[in-house]
Amino acid sequence: MRPSFFALLAATVLLAGGCVDPPKVSTANTSATTPAKASPLTASGKARIALLLPLSGGAAPIGKSMQQAAEMALFDAGARELSLSAYDSGDGTATAVEAYNKARTAGTALVLGPLFGTSATALAPLVAQGGPGGGANVVAFSNDEAAARPGVWVMGIAAPPQVRRVVDHAIDQGIKRFAVFAPQTTYGEQMARTLESHVAVRGGTVVSAELYDPNSRNLIVPAQRLASAAKGEGKLAVLVPVAPPRLSPALSALTAAGLDNTTVQFIGTGVWDVNGIGGDVMLRGAWYAAPDPARRADFERRFTSTYGRPPHRLATLAYDGVGLAGHLMRARPGGDFSAEAITNPNGWSGVDGIFRFLPDGRSERALAVIEIQAERNVVVSPAPTSFTRPVN
Repeated sequence: MRPSFFALLAATVLLAGGCVDPPKVSTANTSATTPAKASPLTASGKARIALLLPLSGGAAPIGKSMQQAAEMALFDAGARELSLSAYDSGDGTATAVEAYNKARTAGTALVLGPLFGTSATALAPLVAQGGPGGGANVVAFSNDEAAARPGVWVMGIAAPPQVRRVVDHAIDQGIKRFAVFAPQTTYGEQMARTLESHVAVRGGTVVSAELYDPNSRNLIVPAQRLASAAKGEGKLAVLVPVAPPRLSPALSALTAAGLDNTTVQFIGTGVWDVNGIGGDVMLRGAWYAAPDPARRADFERRFTSTYGRPPHRLATLAYDGVGLAGHLMRARPGGDFSAEAITNPNGWSGVDGIFRFLPDGRSERALAVIEIQAERNVVVSPAPTSFTRPVN
């Protein structure tokens, strides 16, 4: 694995001790107009980096937390090389497009954000324009792989790789039979397709894919159908890609149908990566894939010390995004923010582990497999530390 771009770890000691405040990210006025595209470098030679975040609307608290995480990263790894400006991308695509246009007119070398997949999709035609006044590359904070395309990379932790990772672990433990119990939504259907395709690649069998009405309060009938279809020899792993609080009714229905954590192996995704998940006795011993929590713990401690409250779970994306920008700036004099540089196959290292971007706009991440226990969750399969072979 290439060295982490957070090379200035000594600086984090100062930040944790409260001796130095992180530099502020300027907030651009998206209502102003600038007649001509500026240089991607400031007069002092810093690269202009744009943050497109929801600083207004319902997601504003998330955007604020991410902006503060970017300030921390600027202090840790790029204050001498980067000039960050935050633009309000709001809750809708029109605001995101306006923010992107302001950023590229200001001469941004790289755009970090927006947060929402629909907004990232709306930026794709602008990125593809190229040429004078054309689009800067985008590293979006969305995890929606449907928004991914050349020039628009999704940095968020997408669900399909999480399914593949936990399936790999289950198969490594000798489990060959799988089922899925999920709501009949776009997300649930995607999880079922991912399970079926990856289990087939790994030589296992999906014995049942039960998609239930997400508005139903009685899940016992679909749970019984799954239990009936799943009868057979060999340990069964059941994927339940459902977040609390809707997770408990799904597990209760499966338990009532004779499928509980003493008879099957429950597996899930990062939607289970929430505080207190071990309080549900039905989930004890279940596995899910997510970034290694130990790596994130120090970031959360420093953020809380600096800003007086814990970060939003997505704040690490902004922190790692600024770290990525700093590394790209150091790639060569004046920086290299090209697609070729962004998609370096060796990948990058951040708070959420190593990651890399693919030419089609998707990203790969090295994920750990975590077992839910009563007191605390335990990593049972560490995240890979390099991309010497495919990780998910």
